[in-house]
Amino acid sequence: MKIHCLMHVPFEGPAQMADWAESRGHPIAFSHLFAGDALPALDAFDRLVVMGGPMGVGNEDRYPWLSAEKTLIRSAIEAGRSLVGVCLGAQLIAEALGARVSRNPQQEIGWFPIRLTEAARTHPFCQDLPAELQVLHWHGDTFALPPGALHLAASEACTQQGFLVDERILGLQFHLEMTPTSLRTLCSYCADELVAAPYVQSAEQMLAVSPVRYEETARVLEVLLDRLAE
Repeated sequence: MKIHCLMHVPFEGPAQMADWAESRGHPIAFSHLFAGDALPALDAFDRLVVMGGPMGVGNEDRYPWLSAEKTLIRSAIEAGRSLVGVCLGAQLIAEALGARVSRNPQQEIGWFPIRLTEAARTHPFCQDLPAELQVLHWHGDTFALPPGALHLAASEACTQQGFLVDERILGLQFHLEMTPTSLRTLCSYCADELVAAPYVQSAEQMLAVSPVRYEETARVLEVLLDRLAE
């Protein structure tokens, strides 16, 4: 399976997803949109991975490449490709599927639990996954559930934490792909977002978690990526 990853900033890459791809023998190519890289042709990939970033889905005036990226996402969906979106990436895919993206009532940054919805707990895609999991969040926006999507999870601060469409399109508001290195990088680049708020942790709090936390989220990520239809 050929994977193509769209990156919006240099400090939000696929991290654990790249490790998964390598372990499964799936080649992964990149478009660094922030650096002016070209978007791939549809026949260049089987799965499109859309990463996060501090911009919003409507910031095309500041980031003109967003318009062409949205066109590619819609074309990939229509062509039957598999897609994975993380944070901003999930919001872009949700918008392409006809769902509204808006500000979340609370900014959510740090390690907070998500809980599988009742529908997800009884769905084969989520079979044997933990009903609750501590994951890393870093977002201020959220998406509505796309039409026909399976609502995967929610947190105390954000109702829409994940969706699955046609067994091949996965959107995650949170960051299962995070590693200690990628989190340190994110904390460094986005330190100005770490302001006092009910659901915002300090960099010290986030970076102090046990390595086991990353192992737990990586295991769940691997299951989801393996089960996602190609």
